[in-house]
Amino acid sequence: MTSRNILLVIVLIVCACVFSQEKSKGDVFVDDNGVMRWENTKEEVKGFGANYTVPFAHAYRSAKRLGIDPKEAIDNDIYHFSRLGFDLYRVHVWDTEISDTLGNLIENDHLNTFDYLLWKLKKAKINYVITPIAFWGNGWPEPDTKSPGFSAKYGKSDCLTNQDAINAQKNYLEQFLNHVNPYTGIAYKEDPNIIAFEISNEPHHRGEGEKVTDFIKGMIEAMKKTGTQKPIFYNMSHAVQFMDDYFKENVQGGTFQWYPTGLGYGKELSGNLLPNVNDYHMPFDSIFKKYHGAKLVYEFDAADVGKSYIYPAMARSFRKAGLQIGTHFAYDPTFLAPFNTEYNTHYMNLNYAPQKALALKICSEVFHEIPMYSDFGIYPNNTTFSDFKVDYKNDLAEYNSDTKYFYTNSTNSVLKKESKLKELAGFGNSPVIAYDGLGAYFLDKIYKGVWRLEVMPDAVWVDNLFGRNSLNKTVAVIKWETHLMQINLEDLGSDFKITAINEGNEFVSNVKEKSFQIRPGTYIVSKQGAAKNWSKNDGFKTYKLNDFFAPKSTVNQWYFKHKPIVSITENNELKIEVQCMAPENPEEINLTGFNSNGKYFNQQLKYLGNYKYETIIPSNYIKKGFLNYNIIVKQKDGIEITHPSGKTGNLYAWDFYDRTSYKVTVVPKEYPMYLFNAIEDTDDLVKTWMRSFKLIPTENFGEAAYQMNVEKLFVPDEENSKAKPIYDYSFKHFILEKIKDRNTDLLSKETLVFKGYALNNKPCKLQVAFVLDDGSAYGKVIDIETTTKDYTIKLDELKPVRTVTLPRPYPSFLPYYLEHNIVSDFDINRIESLQFSIGPEIPENEINDAHGIALISVRLK
Repeated sequence: MTSRNILLVIVLIVCACVFSQEKSKGDVFVDDNGVMRWENTKEEVKGFGANYTVPFAHAYRSAKRLGIDPKEAIDNDIYHFSRLGFDLYRVHVWDTEISDTLGNLIENDHLNTFDYLLWKLKKAKINYVITPIAFWGNGWPEPDTKSPGFSAKYGKSDCLTNQDAINAQKNYLEQFLNHVNPYTGIAYKEDPNIIAFEISNEPHHRGEGEKVTDFIKGMIEAMKKTGTQKPIFYNMSHAVQFMDDYFKENVQGGTFQWYPTGLGYGKELSGNLLPNVNDYHMPFDSIFKKYHGAKLVYEFDAADVGKSYIYPAMARSFRKAGLQIGTHFAYDPTFLAPFNTEYNTHYMNLNYAPQKALALKICSEVFHEIPMYSDFGIYPNNTTFSDFKVDYKNDLAEYNSDTKYFYTNSTNSVLKKESKLKELAGFGNSPVIAYDGLGAYFLDKIYKGVWRLEVMPDAVWVDNLFGRNSLNKTVAVIKWETHLMQINLEDLGSDFKITAINEGNEFVSNVKEKSFQIRPGTYIVSKQGAAKNWSKNDGFKTYKLNDFFAPKSTVNQWYFKHKPIVSITENNELKIEVQCMAPENPEEINLTGFNSNGKYFNQQLKYLGNYKYETIIPSNYIKKGFLNYNIIVKQKDGIEITHPSGKTGNLYAWDFYDRTSYKVTVVPKEYPMYLFNAIEDTDDLVKTWMRSFKLIPTENFGEAAYQMNVEKLFVPDEENSKAKPIYDYSFKHFILEKIKDRNTDLLSKETLVFKGYALNNKPCKLQVAFVLDDGSAYGKVIDIETTTKDYTIKLDELKPVRTVTLPRPYPSFLPYYLEHNIVSDFDINRIESLQFSIGPEIPENEINDAHGIALISVRLK
């Protein structure tokens, strides 16, 4: 027997053993209460994980362009899935890349790579929900490339109605389910790791319910023809008016998604977004009970959010709504994470977004530990639930149980029971671990006195993650540095030993009173005198004790970030903050500038650690007028780079031709605070865009008006056509950046001033409200006339009003207004955003008319 044949036999034996163990649970069935259970054990199916797309489309093409082996990338990322506690995977297969126009399955590298991915997931004990049909082209975010499939020929709309396209889908589904994975030797239709099939991704059904039912019937018949016993789910969130019609042909459950912060804002959203995830209310839940249908989450994300606190709150709301398993959308392949090109409104990766990724690890615990339909009340009472906590102010999500302790940011929470602790994962500092690096770390108990420590490298965001991205634009970098760590566990004592065990790691660290230097890698931490009953090749969860993956340092150039403030009140200190990343830290960073009185200043920035620098300009330089300054980075080789121009050379040399400076407006305390200016801020409004909206200049130089003409306050929703009409158009403007450097002036302000006019040659009622950091809103309706002028609201006239959930969430059946039990008075020191609403107090006989305003500015005085 050849060595190749011997290896094949070994692989088949291993697969047979794995298959046998998995088969002991049997297939999944949906019981009479709409709960998925394992056939043989009758245990409730639990699972949480992510979508991940390396075998297909942009991710696959990008891997090839970058010289990355997709299978090696899969190996590395699935290892991280395991570290994050994922035991579920979902993807909508790009059928257009693995089928022809008749629906015949094409055996190609896309399919082979997908098979490899499923095999690796199986080895990591990760189950999957597979959606065989995506309907999409394969381009996003690029133009579609030529692909052979039926989706490319017909498109989504015709795939739902054209009989030839429907026949192609039936043929494809049958062949797809019968396909035998060459790595496992198992057909999809009977793979024990497949929990369920979801027929297709986001079908947008329109028209008659009977035709929807007929379409689903054909798809189910094609799948059942293979003999599969897997539950079959249907994607229901894109046309909820057909709920009854979906279930009439024995669909066993529905799939749903949630984007509570909208999609595509273009930069990071600010403010407290916990109100947006207060509740995942499903107004059609009675239909699920009627048909005993199960529910799962196929996609969710807080898009355009760089913070970690929000994710476990979403998981809590899913469990309250009875959603049994869930997958985040989407985990960025590590090789793409420096660029975030795949879905630029999302961002998730353990190495490049460690705090967000740790939040998903906590989400997994929520899905496994919190019983379905558990109700923890409404916001803000639901920010602590069972062993979990979410904290907007400190950007902290936390799980603190008897055996596990996970946190996404520094925390003061004390361990519940140190003697029972088995697993820790965190970022920053806690009573157990203090760490001054910018990567995640994991501490797992192997046995008494012996722990496994895994430390990830520093991750730093150097550009807008959520903007227009490219493989030629770096938004995040990795840097390997040596950092200080301290571990406080009685099980280890004070002078424990640290042994590097991952391949190639020769770092040696000496412990002194629980503290030590550490670099990225995997280590054994052992108490003095503890027996060595381990080998670096021992099994660890589904991997080996010495496994580790992180990309090497990607910092190969200078990355400089500084965001100047717009204005400041005179006689206050001004803090200047800089982030500077380079292969080598700079020799020094200096600030030079002058004020309107011609008074010059020169000072050096202090290094704070973690690539941050800071200096404070004394208050005696902050005088009415304009403050101008430059920041000069001096490299170790003596070369100077001056910002904001980014030019090299001496700023004061005769031939330094770009002396552009940062400029800050310095004003007296009594000057108004501008919260909105149409020219500068229109693009930042959180709104549902309409074709009738436009920015136009006014007769005043440097001034513009944003005309917002709303032709219909209520437009029927094709995806929720049975919804009760809400005659309201609301939009929002975040103002935290506008007020943060003049917040000491807020208490001196008495009046909110809206400058603008009404459209349509008639007055328009406009409610203007402040939204506070707890989600409560305080406002008043004003009558805007057709002439341009200032409209004033006394702050003591503000009354509680309804908070609109903005950005508008998706799917659209979710609540329009925030339901809360906040009882507090208006506090100007807690304002975060402005909410504008056209709808309140409009007479019923006018609600179907057009209404509009032109917004020029909003200020406090």
